[in-house]
Amino acid sequence: MALQDIEQISIREYLGELGITPRIENKQQGMYCSPLRKENHPSFKVDYYLNLWRDFGSGEGGSIIDLVMKMENCSFHEAASKLEKRYANAGAGIETDTFSFHRNNVIPNSIPNSGNESTLSILKVLPITHPALIDFVKERKIDLELANLYCREIHYRINGRNYFGVGFRNDRGGYELSNPSGFKGCIPPKDITTIRNNLDTCLVFEGFWDFLSYLTLQNMKQTKHDAVILNSIANMSKAMDLIKSHKDIYTYLDNDEAGQKTTQFIYSTCSTVYNRSTKYTAYKDLNDYLCQKTNVKPEVKKKSVGFKR
Repeated sequence: MALQDIEQISIREYLGELGITPRIENKQQGMYCSPLRKENHPSFKVDYYLNLWRDFGSGEGGSIIDLVMKMENCSFHEAASKLEKRYANAGAGIETDTFSFHRNNVIPNSIPNSGNESTLSILKVLPITHPALIDFVKERKIDLELANLYCREIHYRINGRNYFGVGFRNDRGGYELSNPSGFKGCIPPKDITTIRNNLDTCLVFEGFWDFLSYLTLQNMKQTKHDAVILNSIANMSKAMDLIKSHKDIYTYLDNDEAGQKTTQFIYSTCSTVYNRSTKYTAYKDLNDYLCQKTNVKPEVKKKSVGFKR
């Protein structure tokens, strides 16, 4: 069994086979008394859609492999081997005809394009309706209506396995992908996304969650300015001609080394640049700022493209 198959083994079924059942449950999740310690009140959640667990008593969580590591006090390799031996023949809990989430440790950041039908095919493009993705959007502090203006729920198949996630369309028809497991990737072709209103001001964002965060902080559904969403720092060269054509440029890039270097590059290349990352220096990026900021009160201000701290 491949690692991705092992991680698809149902945590719910695994615990059930051990005689561990939820005290409270619905279609999406179950609350258990923790199998990792003795307790009388359930504080152990299993998300049936994501097939992930979280122990609120200890703050730990993860995949079924992480759970077996904790329950049997063994290494990652030993836990994976135990699960493989247990389920290799029966195939219990591995639902190859259902949809799951990509994870960063099993697939590359760029998915082979649809020109190779045996490798990838897009099955469905629809508004965000899956409960797991709705929760994901809410966790990002983005209104679902706003997310559906710019994003879609993408279902696709790679090598016989089905996946789905939130997709953001770029200028060449590809999709930037993001899902609750932490996976970030794309369905080629890879490119920037632009919003063109033929104005003198341009806003520059690193990713689409940052763009949606800006709109949320500004309490608006769309910007009146031009905007460039890079979808990757590596796409900077594709965006420079458009960015340089503007009189005023406002950058909202990440506060990591790559983001700051890119901000400095724009600053050294263009005439009037305002670095808005100084407004959220204590945070990873604009979406992180939004998620951790309590009682967000968006600034509604004429002729303004910034936001209050």
